[in-house]
Amino acid sequence: MIVHFIGAGPGDAELITLRGQRLIETCPVILYAGSLVPREVIARARDDARVLDTSAMDLNEIEREFVRARDNDEDVARVHSGDPSLYGAIAEQTRILRRHGIAWKTTPGVPAFAAAAAVLGQELTLPEVAQTVILTRTSSKASPMPEGETLEVLGRSGATLVIHLSARNLRYVVRELAPFYGEDCPAVAAYRVGWGDEEVCRTTLGALHSLVLGKKWTRTVLVMVGRVFAESDDGARSSALYDSAHPHIFRPHARKQPD
Repeated sequence: MIVHFIGAGPGDAELITLRGQRLIETCPVILYAGSLVPREVIARARDDARVLDTSAMDLNEIEREFVRARDNDEDVARVHSGDPSLYGAIAEQTRILRRHGIAWKTTPGVPAFAAAAAVLGQELTLPEVAQTVILTRTSSKASPMPEGETLEVLGRSGATLVIHLSARNLRYVVRELAPFYGEDCPAVAAYRVGWGDEEVCRTTLGALHSLVLGKKWTRTVLVMVGRVFAESDDGARSSALYDSAHPHIFRPHARKQPD
């Protein structure tokens, strides 16, 4: 018996790996976070599968399901949104599994920031603009940020920032980042990426809060800030990867550019 933590992607039922889909189709027990994973993702479960939406369950109830499955020697597909490695809430579940001697494996999924970048049709890194992407969030009543990981600290890097779980903290986001990025810095607000009502809006850091407030988005909002989001990157330096004058291990004899 094994518990499979499966990243279902951000919402689109087609943004799941072949392995993840196969496990959903074959596991006799499926626990899925229905508040963030659409029903379409698990639509191909076995007719006799025990399928439970965990959005209203607490950790003790989930633990009982794990133990029940172990006692019945039934594999479990534990389906989470996005990729389980990022804000996946699997650490407390694996502690439970370890305590009960239950094995687990993880199947990665498409994270929301990657899906949002795909909608925009662009990279999150550009040569000489940003070569670092920081994935973070802001403090909430349930989970404060560790010391040293505030936006005041992270903003000094000038990196592309991807800010999760912060739709209600955007005044703070703008206030803390404006001294480093400037209020004119390009920003993106991505709402329910991958769902049928998905909306991805380009804006500026200074206008970010008013945009989200006007849209009445209060959850499932991903915020991205950085100069890479300028609508035209015509002046950006191209990567050396495909530069005909740049030699590398697979192209050791680079062609010289004509004078």
